[in-house]
Amino acid sequence: MLQKKICMVGAFATGKTSLVGRFVYSIFSEKYQTTVGVKIDKKTINIQGKDLNLILWDLYGEDEFQKLRMSYLRGSSGYLLVVDGTRKNTLEKAFNLQIKVEDSIGKVPFILVLNKWDLTDEWEIADVEINEVLQRGWTVIKTSAKTGLGVEEIFQTLAQKILEA
Repeated sequence: MLQKKICMVGAFATGKTSLVGRFVYSIFSEKYQTTVGVKIDKKTINIQGKDLNLILWDLYGEDEFQKLRMSYLRGSSGYLLVVDGTRKNTLEKAFNLQIKVEDSIGKVPFILVLNKWDLTDEWEIADVEINEVLQRGWTVIKTSAKTGLGVEEIFQTLAQKILEA
């Protein structure tokens, strides 16, 4: 069976842990849980008739006090760059993280995940900014860890990109 390491990368409190929880265990908790270091989960999915074992590395959110440990990224086949749509600054943080990740492990498949789509009334990221990201050639998927919207899709799409890379 193929095994692929995927890292969850983004600013703190963007929903990385919640996305993994929704995908792996079909659960969502309103209670905020800070990830300390890294949390690793696994889930097997089927892509094009092949079983693929995803090893999900949920990395703690980067903020001014913590710098992402690039050593956690080693061996990654791809990553999810998670943004909180209700906090525009997390998009800027994602742009910076993407450069750092690419400098560290090279060009591997990734998806920009616009999380918290269930809170559209609080949304701070405009369509024009999303279109700018799409013009970079990035794959962008809107998700809600709370409702489950797009969660399966981000992991399936990334797995597909990894197999094609």
